[in-house]
Amino acid sequence: MALALAACQSAPAERQPAAVEPAPGPVAPQPGLAPAGSAIMDQSVTITPPAKGVPAKYAAFSGIWAGRLEGTSEAEVAVQTISPNGQVTVTFAWSNLGDNNPGEAAGAGRIVGTTLKLGRLPNGADISLTMLPGGTLAGTYVLAGQTYTGTFSRQ
Repeated sequence: MALALAACQSAPAERQPAAVEPAPGPVAPQPGLAPAGSAIMDQSVTITPPAKGVPAKYAAFSGIWAGRLEGTSEAEVAVQTISPNGQVTVTFAWSNLGDNNPGEAAGAGRIVGTTLKLGRLPNGADISLTMLPGGTLAGTYVLAGQTYTGTFSRQ
């Protein structure tokens, strides 16, 4: 035992200056968790590829699109189904937008020319999406007398 105690004894260590720890940086988001106030699309949302009879100008709208309204508010739209006559079903998700808290709503609408116009969503929003020559969508979201615009890219 004396040998064990002697082995544990050592000369006092020289005092080292305290290391300066960097200030903590931003916390990395955890997979599967979105920041508070983000547009969150339900993971069960599915896209049905357009059938062969759907005109190419309508089929171009198919898929999930993401963008920002007024450059700050996240939004996503999933164009889930498109029929040959331009009828569509969609799911639209938004982050904090004016007095409207983040949410998601299913809707239906129709493509006429290069514009997809949705029927009024349950939260009272009117949405239209116009296909631009570069393959992006110009979106307009109108709610409670306020108009928000932004550009959406395919995800």
